[in-house]
Amino acid sequence: MEASSSFLITLGTAALLVSWVLLLIVSWKEEFTWGMCSLLLPPVGYGYAFFRLDKASSVIAFAAAGWIMIWLGW
Repeated sequence: MEASSSFLITLGTAALLVSWVLLLIVSWKEEFTWGMCSLLLPPVGYGYAFFRLDKASSVIAFAAAGWIMIWLGW
């Protein structure tokens, strides 16, 4: 694996981690139940973010950027 490839994968993974933390913050501010669902079941939390784009658009943007960087690094 080349250095640029592993850098992109690492950066993409970090972006996904940041998006998950942002998702936890946004969902916990909205409702305790969604915060717990986002903590225990992240895919369900991202589903919540898609339905609440007015509050969670930055979460989706970070997650999309992370997946794009991982895909480019692969």
